[in-house]
Amino acid sequence: MSPDTLKRTTMNPADSAQEESVIDTSGMSEGQARAMEVTEAARDHKSHKDSFAGRLFLGRYDPSLLAPFPMQNEEDRRVGDEIVAKVCSFLAKHLDADEVDETRTIPAQVIAGLRDLGVFKMKVPLEYGGLGFSQVNYNRVLLAIASHCGSTAVLVSAHQSIGVPQPLKMFGTPEQKEKYLTRIAQGELSAFALTEPAAGSDPAQMSTMAILSEDGTHYILNGTKQWATNGPIASLWVVMAQTPPKVYRGKEKKQITAFIVESDWPGVETTHRCDFMGLRAIHNGITTFTNVKVPVENVIWGVGKGLKLALKTLNTGRLTLPAACTGLGKQCLSIVRQWGNQREQWGDAIGRHEAGREKIAHIAATTFAMEAVTWLTSHWADEDKDIRIEAAMAKLFCSEAAWRIVDETMQFRGGRGYERAKSLRDRGEQPWPVERMMRDTRINTIIEGTSEIMKLFLAREALDPHLRLAMGLIKRGTTGRQKLKAFMGLMGFYSVWYPSRLIGWLTPRIPRFGSRGDALSKHDRFMSRASNKLAAKMFHAMATKQQKLEKEQILLGHLMDIGTELFAMAAACSYARALAKPGHGLAPHHNAVQIADVFCQQARCRIAEHFRSLKCAARKPSNALAGDVLDGGFVWLEEGVVQS
Repeated sequence: MSPDTLKRTTMNPADSAQEESVIDTSGMSEGQARAMEVTEAARDHKSHKDSFAGRLFLGRYDPSLLAPFPMQNEEDRRVGDEIVAKVCSFLAKHLDADEVDETRTIPAQVIAGLRDLGVFKMKVPLEYGGLGFSQVNYNRVLLAIASHCGSTAVLVSAHQSIGVPQPLKMFGTPEQKEKYLTRIAQGELSAFALTEPAAGSDPAQMSTMAILSEDGTHYILNGTKQWATNGPIASLWVVMAQTPPKVYRGKEKKQITAFIVESDWPGVETTHRCDFMGLRAIHNGITTFTNVKVPVENVIWGVGKGLKLALKTLNTGRLTLPAACTGLGKQCLSIVRQWGNQREQWGDAIGRHEAGREKIAHIAATTFAMEAVTWLTSHWADEDKDIRIEAAMAKLFCSEAAWRIVDETMQFRGGRGYERAKSLRDRGEQPWPVERMMRDTRINTIIEGTSEIMKLFLAREALDPHLRLAMGLIKRGTTGRQKLKAFMGLMGFYSVWYPSRLIGWLTPRIPRFGSRGDALSKHDRFMSRASNKLAAKMFHAMATKQQKLEKEQILLGHLMDIGTELFAMAAACSYARALAKPGHGLAPHHNAVQIADVFCQQARCRIAEHFRSLKCAARKPSNALAGDVLDGGFVWLEEGVVQS
């Protein structure tokens, strides 16, 4: 499918409040339909014709969209180099990350020192007293902090990536920016409150309410939020709440609105600080809002646009997580390199044994790919490109990859990896904090959208062009004549598109980007064929599963994993080619192609496994077994233990 064809065959939707969903909810339960309608109303309905990752799902591997790989200009790189050096030096001297973990406290003098360096106002524009950093430099600083202390990185990130600065930059009024961004630049901290005890990934379950006062001057806010990072110490909040529903075409539509709330207003109370497995010094808790008066001028963007604001904010905000994961990968690589040379067993350093080499190669190659994905998406964010799909892929890929890396690092370190850093230090050994790093890293596949939710989000975006083509068939109220016309149009399109995907899958086309015959060209050819195969498999799944496809979460998950691996491969190849050449202000790294080649070989094995898993016949028996477990059919298997 060409971009022009896609543009012609999709709708040009208006505002999301007026957008009619292409998903037929008539066969769903009331709760499912309500959740789907709320989520669909918040989606960005622009087409993905300029999205590299979006095209992958349509069988179009177009590496020209990644070439040349974006690099920082000299001035922006100089600014980033200076602050990264200052932050690294400051943290090395003043922050004991293991003590932070032990005491659940980031010392006040450390927070003050970071504030003096401008770390808490990196995202605030210059005109409001901030540093006005690019997304690339912001993520460079987060990468450095995360490599040393996860709790401190989350404090900084939650404050700016999803807290008040980011949504106000994107959607705030001039008055809101002047009032609140100035306060942020002066040192106040912020938080973002969406999740509730009964509302996590499903915003339709949100119960926090904001009712307009009789005189129309303010809203009365009531409800409870949980897991708002920085909540207990923040003075400024972005709070999501239901506002009265609107009627659209005779049907009530749920409205979710974003508000700026100040923590010292009457009725705002934090009742509990949560204690977690990792990131133990973060301030994250339960906060209640009881008859809080919120001025109408504190609505961000507009009534009913809160969930869409949250999704758009997260598109950019979640890019700090790949940066943090890359920082962890770099730290793990340093640990296994040093330990791999120091520790000798059976007459040789453990890093020289094949099992050790395999782990080191995986950690190095995956860290390189994470860095490529991080900088690519960060640059695209600075260029204001639509990165809905790429940002979700970056989060999914890097969080999952970081967990594999830290797990392999612990295995490589053996018992010393499992031992706490303080214990290692007390007995005179190098106190590499692998145990703490593992605990801190585990949350990354959960926060800002679990891996499962990321895959469902990606599946919805990937299927959107197909759903829009079929809209005339699936939309309720369509006449028989309209359905016939839509059917004929579909047949005309897919009679050409589907065979071309099959031909592209089975024929080793050579894309322009790989025509120079370098060591990575073979991977370009693989990605071209694999993207065609992916598109064909998706279409086949749609044709056979139809409305039941939404419930095939395992199948969709494998398809999304394939697309994500292809995106990481493409980013790694483009990054390696850029690094191997002079001309971008940095010394060329001629071995960058070598490490990208190894990563691509590893990714191709994972992709092959995902394709094989699509045929797995054990899915239905597994679903049946899980149902029996939930119904109490295997309670006997729980016998003999101390019950929790």
